[in-house]
Amino acid sequence: MTTKTMREIVKIDEEKCDGCGLCVPACAEGAIQIIDGKARLVDDKYCDGLGACLGECPRDAITMEEREADDFDEAAVEEHLAGTGAARGVVNAESGGTRAEARAQSAEEIACGCPGAATMDMRAERKAGAAGGGRLVSELGQWPVKIELVNPRAPYFEDADLMVIADCSPLAYANTHPDLVKDHAIAIGCPKFGDVEFYIKKLSAIVANNNVHTVAVARMEVPCCGGLTRAVVDAVKASGKNVPVEEIVVGIGGEILNRQWL
Repeated sequence: MTTKTMREIVKIDEEKCDGCGLCVPACAEGAIQIIDGKARLVDDKYCDGLGACLGECPRDAITMEEREADDFDEAAVEEHLAGTGAARGVVNAESGGTRAEARAQSAEEIACGCPGAATMDMRAERKAGAAGGGRLVSELGQWPVKIELVNPRAPYFEDADLMVIADCSPLAYANTHPDLVKDHAIAIGCPKFGDVEFYIKKLSAIVANNNVHTVAVARMEVPCCGGLTRAVVDAVKASGKNVPVEEIVVGIGGEILNRQWL
């Protein structure tokens, strides 16, 4: 029997939505479909409330809201996916591609879509690149990077070392790219102005859905930034996995003040 609770769930603004469809492959549960030219949530119980689709909408038509909704039903999702010919991580039998591939394909092929909104895995490109003429090269291997926008099932989180960075830290610490970004999956946020509870849910989903080797949090020395460390620790606990967590404290003067495993 389906029960209803107050929980976070996807909200789609149909006036903003142009039906581009980039959100559809971003939802591994198949909760969103294009119906009559608009993206629609087909059933509350298919939406896990993690917001993996948020970063895929070029029109900012998708947000999260807290309302009374049917509980997320894992079994119903599997039945729904089976009925639509899809499975977790698979677009369809004809394409044989992953959902990550579908996102990239959608960004290229859909005229009204915005390529900058799609999940991008740039790790191979970074490894192939090289510094020239003394110019520093970016070590960023993915897009997007904000906690609110990253997809917990993005391919770059699998078999990764996750670095959660307070968004002020890269400006203070000059060696951020070689020391913190290189060879890491990245998620950035601000515990003072961001939704920490949402951070915990999203980071927990990343750890729970992937083989994450370690999680590090790089935060500023100011007291309010300690909330990011607490969010990371709580997220790892909530994931049910025993993943080592490291805290890196960056000083306002630009130096690393402390590194420790928690």
